Amino acid sequence: MSRLHLTFACEGSTLAATLDTAPLTSGLLLVSGGNELRSGAFRGQARLAQTIAKRGFPVFRYDRRGVGDSEGENLGFTQSEPDIRAAIEAFRAIAPQVKRVVALGNCDAASALMLASGAGCDALVLSNPWTIEDDDAEDDTPPPQAIRARYLQKLGNPREVMRLLGGGVNLRKLAHGLARAARPAPGASDLASRMRKGLERFDGNVSILLASSDRTAQVFDAVWPKDDPRVSHCEGAGHAFAEPHARDWLEARLVEVLRASP
Repeated sequence: MSRLHLTFACEGSTLAATLDTAPLTSGLLLVSGGNELRSGAFRGQARLAQTIAKRGFPVFRYDRRGVGDSEGENLGFTQSEPDIRAAIEAFRAIAPQVKRVVALGNCDAASALMLASGAGCDALVLSNPWTIEDDDAEDDTPPPQAIRARYLQKLGNPREVMRLLGGGVNLRKLAHGLARAARPAPGASDLASRMRKGLERFDGNVSILLASSDRTAQVFDAVWPKDDPRVSHCEGAGHAFAEPHARDWLEARLVEVLRASP
């Protein structure tokens, strides 16, 4: 296994990429979210690539246009389908044994893959998809369903009940939380509707992974169909699955998808 640094073209711009080499015919494409570099926060994507490559699967990462070491204008995740498709083409060219490309996108990278109906990938792993419209992006309050679930969990914990009875709970804060929990669930945003329609046009394997402690995942969960068998939850996980148990859980889900038959 080795790590190669390369460039490829996308609509007249030169994009930077990294390949962790491995011999198997299923490969992982890491699509970065936000304006994050291909190395990921605290090099999390780089470590993930190394781990998956050690399992035998090649991993391709890249900076989309206008981000990191790549040229061009940053048009945001909603306009990033050409970048994803160009990255897949480059991945297949540099690792010609790859017959099946599995894409992992976290946050708005997951949203980009959904909007693009997979953008030519063979399977998708979508973690904590971003469904929040710009007007609501500054509100960091969990949705009512998440607040209700948190209070139900606390009421099932004898220690929390004793805190309440013993006066160890801020009643004003409790009343505010209960008021928010009583609100109706928010409706699906236009972005969420477009993501759902885009994913309906994709006929490959899809896994949707949600970190239970992440607000982005909670908002997605609130507007997504509850009976979707493709959705899995990781309890106690944050947005980047940085916790040891969450990191192991994510890696196991990725290997499952990479090993699956087309």
